[in-house]
Amino acid sequence: MEPIAPSEILALARLVDQIDYYRLLQLQRDATTREIQRAFHTCSRTFHPDANRHQSSQIQAGIRPIAKRITEAYTVLRDPRRRALYDEQLDSGGGVRLTLSRDASDVTAPNPRGTSAQGRQYHALALQNLQQKDFSSAIRNLKTALTFEPGNETFEKLLKTSLEQMDSHPTS
Repeated sequence: MEPIAPSEILALARLVDQIDYYRLLQLQRDATTREIQRAFHTCSRTFHPDANRHQSSQIQAGIRPIAKRITEAYTVLRDPRRRALYDEQLDSGGGVRLTLSRDASDVTAPNPRGTSAQGRQYHALALQNLQQKDFSSAIRNLKTALTFEPGNETFEKLLKTSLEQMDSHPTS
């Protein structure tokens, strides 16, 4: 993918919830698993928040939902069962997003460890890093968790604490 103009990023961010997964990843409906994987890697490199940290805060705010939708699209299209459900949903006019089922604990109460599998994964890694007093890795993993769950108060508080701890332990 060629570099994308900031105005195009903002336009895509406004429309991302109206674009089906195939169009988002620039794929045909009959794309192979290998083509899906290749498209995902290309798109995720282009729209990854870390690859765009030099952009203005407005552009970065637009990139986050795009990156999340790219991951969501890949999660659905790479799995044959989910993809079949999604294709059926598209054919019936049921919308461009497939809502993945969540377990009951996610619905009934906020989960302090995160609501997404990726958020929980990076939160757990950050906790391990903190036990080892590896603050820079903990900070990196918490920032990654926040790309999957922007606004997660638990992650934000832990990130703030980790930054403070790193400042008080400059050798880490």
